[in-house]
Amino acid sequence: MKGDLAEHLRLLALIEEHGTLAAASDVLELSPAAVTQRLARAEELWGVALVERGPRGAHLTPAGQALARHGSRIEREVAEATHAFAAYRQGLVRRLRVGAFQAAALHLLPPAMTALRHRVPDVDLSAIDLQSSDALGLVAGGDLDLAVLASWDVPPAPAPEVDVVTLLEDPMVVVFADDHRLAGSPRPVALADLAEESWVVIRGGTAARHQFDRVTHEAGFDPRIRFETESYDVAQALVGTGYGVALVSRMALRPGTALAHRPLAGTGAHRTIHAATPHGDRATPLAVTFRDLLADVARDLASVPLSHLIVDSRTESAGPAGERRDMQGRLRWADQAVGDSWL
Repeated sequence: MKGDLAEHLRLLALIEEHGTLAAASDVLELSPAAVTQRLARAEELWGVALVERGPRGAHLTPAGQALARHGSRIEREVAEATHAFAAYRQGLVRRLRVGAFQAAALHLLPPAMTALRHRVPDVDLSAIDLQSSDALGLVAGGDLDLAVLASWDVPPAPAPEVDVVTLLEDPMVVVFADDHRLAGSPRPVALADLAEESWVVIRGGTAARHQFDRVTHEAGFDPRIRFETESYDVAQALVGTGYGVALVSRMALRPGTALAHRPLAGTGAHRTIHAATPHGDRATPLAVTFRDLLADVARDLASVPLSHLIVDSRTESAGPAGERRDMQGRLRWADQAVGDSWL
């Protein structure tokens, strides 16, 4: 009923403004017959004549004029709402909200961001540091336009409103102290050769730990676990003391005079890196563009020699007031974690 009343009031305002039912029908994008029927329903509802027709067009009765004043306000509100929403949509076109876990943020985001800035100079880009377990929910809930996440063995299972594409397979690498008996060779090392080692591993209950348990079981041994952690940085620091070895993602390798690393032979152990966006047309064109740029960066990254991926961990250190910036100083980060998480 309220919707009908608003339509009646708008119609009367347009008849008063343009002087004919035909002109009002053009503005409303209705046929003249439909406008005539709407006017008849309005007069029936209000119980009085609202329009008088004559050879020179149509004019409102005093009752119609009284109602048309309210219709004019509705018409102004509609015009203002249309203008405001167009500005809002234009803002959405330029806005891109991204989340990524730390190794992806360090290696994937900056090149893709640089390419995006050249394509869309006025992009309104913001990014947050996140755990992979939170990524799909943030995209599904509309908090992010795109998220970069990792999985081990089992691919992510997004809600129907989220699309996930694979960007990169990030192989696991064995990390030793530099004086370890197996250090110093570039050749892949078999996991079975590490059966007697002490291990630094991810804490239990995670997908990364399930993968570690699987590959060591397949290699025929139960690892002697000395340390458990949630951080690749912590794992490598502990390995550097000489008390154990660890499997670390290739992208998460850090420099250190006390560290050596070798590829892992035979297991296929890796973490898979994905990009998540809203499903189908719900993804903004800017999010799709950025996802394609991330895929380009990932392809290039897969061909980079292992030694070239080792970067200074100080580029990921937390800064004052919970802020952290990338090399170009363009990312503003939430202080949610220290070091590169396994997750």
